[in-house]
Amino acid sequence: MKKELTYKQAGDYLIPDLELNGADELEEYPLGKYGLLRETFLKERHHGTYTSMLLTGRLEKHLREIDRQAREQVDQMVASLKKQNGVDEAMKARDQMGWVQAVNSFIAQAEETVLEEIVYK
Repeated sequence: MKKELTYKQAGDYLIPDLELNGADELEEYPLGKYGLLRETFLKERHHGTYTSMLLTGRLEKHLREIDRQAREQVDQMVASLKKQNGVDEAMKARDQMGWVQAVNSFIAQAEETVLEEIVYK
């Protein structure tokens, strides 16, 4: 079902009469980094899609879904890499700096994949 876009007069201009549907369904937390990166990507590379989603009220939900998917994927990949490489609490107690370096490396690897496969797709 497609709704017709209506306008209201503001001086000499017609302004789209936009209403955010389902605002109560939106999460209360601010949009995360992956959602913000997706928004920037759409604005810069897919302006038509960005504008269409914004005007039809689908943008916020889309950005939050991308953010959620990306965070979950990063968490899963980091956990998997830690397990594969024996980076556990024992290592953290034994070699704290080594543990931090390893985990930071895993996060960077996971984010590189997630950005390519989810955010910038």
